[in-house]
Amino acid sequence: MELFLGEGWDVMPAGGATGEAYVAKHGDYQLFIKRNSSPFLAVLSAEGIVPKLLWTKRLESGDVITAQRWIQGRELKAKEMMNASTAAMLSNIHRSNELLDLFKRMGNEPLDPRHMVENMYVQIQLYRIEDELVLACMDYLERTKDQLGDAEYAVCHGDINHNNWMRDEQDNLYLIDWDGASVADPALDLGLMLYTYIPEEHWATWLAQYGAELDHSLKMRMHWYVVAHTISEILWNHSRGQFSQVEELKKALMYVASKNDHSD
Repeated sequence: MELFLGEGWDVMPAGGATGEAYVAKHGDYQLFIKRNSSPFLAVLSAEGIVPKLLWTKRLESGDVITAQRWIQGRELKAKEMMNASTAAMLSNIHRSNELLDLFKRMGNEPLDPRHMVENMYVQIQLYRIEDELVLACMDYLERTKDQLGDAEYAVCHGDINHNNWMRDEQDNLYLIDWDGASVADPALDLGLMLYTYIPEEHWATWLAQYGAELDHSLKMRMHWYVVAHTISEILWNHSRGQFSQVEELKKALMYVASKNDHSD
């Protein structure tokens, strides 16, 4: 990494699950460097969703290296997720035709509930999972997948954890780590946001700031996608032998399943 940056640069891992992110320092100047980052980083940068993209380089190996402006900022605290600014940014992302057009041109197919259920059943059989709660929730997903209706799909982040929201010293807000983005029903992001961070009595208010009404259809779709997402996380951790995380996620799944008072 230091070789193509030139002399005088110190490069250190920036953490993260992929191990492909780095902090590059040259004196007091810093860059955020990433290998093979999201291919629509330029659009995200142009729309002010992520810190400014400074340059992109393709290495002889075929890897693509991107450099972004280093921001002196902080992650949002969980309680700050209720702020109107998070609702406004998520709304802008979901309504961005530029993001959606680019993602579709890259050949990404929308997440289809039927295919999601089929893929999860394949993994359940592969890992020989017989947990009653997981199987009961899978039965719910199977029975209700055709009741979700036809939503207007958008580019969804897919991991709106408060650690992925950054605020800099100028009070600019960013949503980072787009490696898991997909074209999907916006209820995917909205469900994760509301179930995780927003007290239910404030859902309608937060959604009004986002620009949506808390009706029966949205309630059901959010619940469906949160159940599906939680099971997917269980399967992902199970495949890696991370069984303590699996048990924590089962607790989360039990909580989410208990909130099903608006579907079939």
